[in-house]
Amino acid sequence: MWNSRRACGSPGSPGRSSGFTLPEMLLVIVVVGVGLAGVLVAFSTVGRGSADPVLQKQMLSVAEELMEEIQLRPYAVTANAAPAACARNTFNDVRDYNGYATSNKICAIDGSTIDSLNGYSVSISVQSVTWQGLANTLQITITVSQSGQSFVLQGYRTFYT
Repeated sequence: MWNSRRACGSPGSPGRSSGFTLPEMLLVIVVVGVGLAGVLVAFSTVGRGSADPVLQKQMLSVAEELMEEIQLRPYAVTANAAPAACARNTFNDVRDYNGYATSNKICAIDGSTIDSLNGYSVSISVQSVTWQGLANTLQITITVSQSGQSFVLQGYRTFYT
């Protein structure tokens, strides 16, 4: 039996189908699009300001290689010949590395430029310090930089017998 009290547009009435209208769907698409664009702009800004992980890893590798090379040298000062260009093959003690620097290139120990590391710069500082009560300690600071970013690695070399 038909209920005469039911309104014509109420849910479940035979003349009305439920769903979204075209203007409602367009409004939802616009709102979601604007929100998504805002989120993407935020991610882009954050990503642009962060350090490139590959660049950081490469700078770390260069600094670690130099640190190992330096720490394997003797502590005691010995005379040596002046190096040619950016070569380090005449360095025969830790202090020889103090003031070593390259600009926009990284060199192998023999002075040959490593082409895949063009654009990287390195500077090394070796200073006498007292570290954990040890007076005969050298603090080694290696700074590798590229594209406005830099990585600093510090290590120590003590005089042991």
